[in-house]
Amino acid sequence: MRCIGRYSKMIAMLSLTTVVATGCSGVGTIFGGKGVVAEYETENYNKNVYKGKLFASDLCVASDDVDLKGITKTETGTLHSAALFDVDNGKVDFSYQMFDKVYPASTTKIMTALVAMENADLSDVVTVSQDADVSNFAADEATCGIKAGDQMKLSDLLYGLLLHSGNDNAVAIADYIAGSEEAFADMMNKEAKKLMATGTHFVNSNGLHNDNHYTTAYDLYLIFNECIKHDDFVKIIRAKSHTVNIKGSDGTVRSVTWEPTNFYATGEAAKPDNVTVIGGKTGTTDLAGNCLILLTEEDDHPYISIVMNADTKSLLYKDMTAIVEAIPE
Repeated sequence: MRCIGRYSKMIAMLSLTTVVATGCSGVGTIFGGKGVVAEYETENYNKNVYKGKLFASDLCVASDDVDLKGITKTETGTLHSAALFDVDNGKVDFSYQMFDKVYPASTTKIMTALVAMENADLSDVVTVSQDADVSNFAADEATCGIKAGDQMKLSDLLYGLLLHSGNDNAVAIADYIAGSEEAFADMMNKEAKKLMATGTHFVNSNGLHNDNHYTTAYDLYLIFNECIKHDDFVKIIRAKSHTVNIKGSDGTVRSVTWEPTNFYATGEAAKPDNVTVIGGKTGTTDLAGNCLILLTEEDDHPYISIVMNADTKSLLYKDMTAIVEAIPE
C-alpha cells in the first residue's frame, strides 16, 4: 500500500531508523506513539457526509399488512384497502392492502388543493373558466354550481372543492393555476413524485373516472399528510359549512352556502367514540366504490385513517368507525 499526503516525507524519515509495519496503518503507532494517520482520517474522513433529514424519518412506513386488535374480517371483507396512521409517532397502526392500486374518485381533490396552496395565493380572485361551468357536468357528478365568468377568491373555490366536492371547482382551480386540466395534472404528478407517491398517476383534478387515474391508500396518506401541514387546509376541512358571495359575469352578486359531504359532519353517521373528527375527504364512483380519508385526534394526538372502495356508504362509515375506535391506547 502506498501512503500519500503530508505524512509521506515523515514516514520516509522514520523508515530509515525504524522497522515499519506493512501498510499505512502501522505508521501511526511509530510516530510518537500517536495514531497520526488515524487521527487525520477521523478528522477529515470519518464523518457523516449527509447532515440533512432523511425523507422518511418522520413518515409512517410498513412493508406489508399490519393487524390491529378490534378489526375483524367483517370490516376488511367489505372494502378493498384501509389503513390507520399514527402521525406523531410515524407508525402504521393498521394496514390492509394499502399498496394495492385503487381508483381515488374525489379523494383526488386533496392533491388538487395541495398543488393550489403551493402555487398560488389563496386571496387571488379567480374568474371561472368555460370548462368549469356547471353545465359541463352530468347530473350525478357533484358540483358547486359555479358558472363561466363567475369571480371569487381561490380560498372560496377550495372550500367548495374540499367540503362539497365540487368537480366544477376542481376544473376552475386547475385552469387558473396551470391554464388547462392537462397541465395541472402534470403538476399533480410531479408533486406525487416529490412525495414518493410512486403508485399514483393523475389525469384530472377532480377524480372523475379514467382508467389511467389511480393511486394507493398509502400514497393518499403521503399526500394527505403533506396537506395537513398547511393550516388553511385543516381550517377548511374542519368547517361545518362555507358561505361565499359570487360575482357573476353580469356584475350581480349571489350568496351560496356549501355543505360538507362527510357523513360525520352532516350527522348522517354517528361519530366514533373517544376521538375528535377534524375532517377529511370523501370520494365515490362506480369503479372506485366509497372512499374516505379522515383526520382525527385522540388526546390532541393526530391520526390519519383511510378506507378505499367500501361496498356502500353505510359500510364505509361503519368500517371507518371501527378502524378509528381501534386506535391503540
